[in-house]
Amino acid sequence: MEQDDVNQGRAPVIDRGARSGSIGLLVALALSFVAAAAVLAVVKPEEAAPYVQVILGLLAVVGVFALFAGAIGLVRFGAKPQGPTLSGVFLDGFPEGVVVTDDQGRIIYTNPAYAALTRAETANDLRTIERIFAANPEVGEEMFRLCESVRGRVTAETELRTRTPIGSEEGGARWYHIRVDPLASASDREGGDRLTSWRIVDVTRERERQESSFQELQQVVTFLDHAPAGFFSADAGGRLTYLNATLADWLGWDLAKFEAGAIRLKDIVQGQGMALILDAAADGRTRVLDLDLVKRNGQSLPVRLLHKVPMGPGGKPGDSRTLVINRSSGEDASEALRAAEVRFQRFFNNTPIAIAALGRDGAIGQTNASFLELFGGMVREDANGVRGSLIDTVIPTDRPKLAEALAAALAGQGDIEPVDAQLIDDSVKKRSARFFVSSVEEGTGDGEAAIVYALETTEQQELEQRFAQSQKMQAIGQLAGGIAHDFNNVLTAIIGFSDLLLASHRPTDPSFQDIMNIKQNANRAAALVRQLLAFSRRQTLRPEVIQFGDTLADLHMLLGRLLGEKVGLEVVHGRDLWPIRADTSQLEQVIVNLAVNARDAMPNGGRVTIATRNVGADEKLPYKTPGMPAADYVLIEVSDTGTGIPPEIIENIFEPFFTTKPVGQGTGLGLSTVYGIVKQTGGFVYCSSEMGRGTTFHILLPRHVETAAEAAKAAESSKAEQPQAAGADLTGSATILLVEDEEAVRAFASRALASRGYTVHEAGTGTEALQVMEETGGAIDLVVSDVVMPEMDGPSLLRELRKARPDLKIIFVSGYAEDAFAKNLPEGESFSFLPKPFTLKALATAVKDALGR
Repeated sequence: MEQDDVNQGRAPVIDRGARSGSIGLLVALALSFVAAAAVLAVVKPEEAAPYVQVILGLLAVVGVFALFAGAIGLVRFGAKPQGPTLSGVFLDGFPEGVVVTDDQGRIIYTNPAYAALTRAETANDLRTIERIFAANPEVGEEMFRLCESVRGRVTAETELRTRTPIGSEEGGARWYHIRVDPLASASDREGGDRLTSWRIVDVTRERERQESSFQELQQVVTFLDHAPAGFFSADAGGRLTYLNATLADWLGWDLAKFEAGAIRLKDIVQGQGMALILDAAADGRTRVLDLDLVKRNGQSLPVRLLHKVPMGPGGKPGDSRTLVINRSSGEDASEALRAAEVRFQRFFNNTPIAIAALGRDGAIGQTNASFLELFGGMVREDANGVRGSLIDTVIPTDRPKLAEALAAALAGQGDIEPVDAQLIDDSVKKRSARFFVSSVEEGTGDGEAAIVYALETTEQQELEQRFAQSQKMQAIGQLAGGIAHDFNNVLTAIIGFSDLLLASHRPTDPSFQDIMNIKQNANRAAALVRQLLAFSRRQTLRPEVIQFGDTLADLHMLLGRLLGEKVGLEVVHGRDLWPIRADTSQLEQVIVNLAVNARDAMPNGGRVTIATRNVGADEKLPYKTPGMPAADYVLIEVSDTGTGIPPEIIENIFEPFFTTKPVGQGTGLGLSTVYGIVKQTGGFVYCSSEMGRGTTFHILLPRHVETAAEAAKAAESSKAEQPQAAGADLTGSATILLVEDEEAVRAFASRALASRGYTVHEAGTGTEALQVMEETGGAIDLVVSDVVMPEMDGPSLLRELRKARPDLKIIFVSGYAEDAFAKNLPEGESFSFLPKPFTLKALATAVKDALGR
């Protein structure tokens, strides 16, 4: 039974809510008056007179009170009020069936809709909802839940399905919505019966409409899923929210496992096609895009997209509506035309060169994906579909030459020179491109007057600048190394002869202090030479496996004194830092130089932070160069909060003698020394700086993994190389061949060794040394030879000497690093090494140690 059948004008079938006068009270009152009259009748008149007066007085008072109460409306006369009450009009007109019951389950009120819904003709036919559904086992569980809600005085509702309508055996299945609400009445508050409202409505027709809509929706989805064209929808974040079965089948995806947002647009769009899709603005216009999708097995699928991005709430882009037309072989009726279009679109969109057509006004027309990827937001279409002019994509200083090339193309000229220009970009990195412009013959395009090809040259220019800088640094390094080598020979002679003079002068001699000053200044010059050699990566290093965390902890106190009171120091140690192989003293020099530079960059105080951590081979760092090998590194970062380094000079900071400090406040070798030590250790150093915020130096040193052979060699070396005890006897009686092309160095070394008791034979070249060996019959115990010499260098001399004397001991002397020439010797060759400049004692000690092995 439907609600349209309910007679809204009928009176409620049952309404016990209004309380009328009680007939029992009226009969009792009448009997009281009869009893009083009977009693007064048998009493004597003089005795009854007072009682009669009292009764008449009471009646008079009640009568007067009733008159006044009636006048002010406190008491109403009549059986029932005239006209409908507000509650009656409201409940009787309810479209839902309403029944109110008390705690005993008795019906207090029902409206006409309830009677019509339950097919009750009279009040005796009315039953509560509990009794109506009590005999239906299909809804027993739901009814039990509703009854529990009534007992718990809580609101509850449910929907029930019955095979037939209420009160009928025919008519088909019905759906009923039932709601239970506890009522708060005056009797409830006074502890009397608690009332409950039950509402019931037939929702069969609404359910049928919902099922019909769902079936229609299912049918539409089925039609869309099996349409001869693909379809997908993607949100603003590029996540697929819908994919029809046709497209899923083309791409090889299992639609049953598809979840909204699980597949991203870039997973199915090949190459640079994403630039075309992202270029489609959310303006509601339909774009036609020819590109390739990628199947799950990696194969390409040429398609044409009818792509539309509507505007969503709040002016933001909504989910796209994209129709996909398969343009694979056999899918298009006009096969030859289709194949040509697909081939052209593939070439056009997948070429790494940016291509665009220009109108006669220079406005950008059709573009390929590479063009949109290169120029990005600079050529986005506005609300009118206009992309703007190509001239506006480059910086103002480069616009005249590009405009000249475009004018030549519009004039029909050929063989136009390419134009290099810097692009306008919001990023910090400066991007540049090379433009090739060509003219278009009239009538061959839709208003197209020129074609421009653009190729990004940012990385190429960076590589060219880096290569030029590297070449310059290498040339400076070679020059510095050559100067340092020659200067080392001079300093060796100065220091050596100073030692000889000191040996023949007592401290009380007036000349003793002058000689000491000569030697001290020579040592200062030697330190300067070491810095030059460090930059040229030819200094002598004593690498060892170290834990840099321990080295940094030892440096903490020294750095604190160097930085002073106004500059704070913070050290951040990385966890489980990998070992590195480096010269500890040289690495300490690197940190000290950087700390001092940081201090000088903060004249008003600040903070220096030294942080270390491990960097895996697969970790991406923004400052890594393309030529840096993929390996594990230990990263050391020295940061300050100083003034920063201007961008125009940051490329020159590692050059020797380059400094921004005032005259007399720096040699300009601090950072060049850092550069050379790090490079010679096998590492890399980078600098990043921001004006007004500070500078950070990033040092990457390769992780050391010790092999079994290295461990054995280190153990053997530690046993063999025992330090010479203080005050040890450095004299001897061996025969020594001294080979040195610098006459001053040879003279000093010869005198020094002869003064220690050795027999010394001198040779100025390698050829002379071989002659001396022949003249002495090979009776030489030790050869002390320079490395760099004319005619024959030290390693070549050693190879010749080994032919006659395989066990001959040799000491190489050089201002360059040991590694610089050791690679030219046979593997496993045994020799000793003495770096220049050296003192008399250092020479005697090296000879004594070599002879003692």
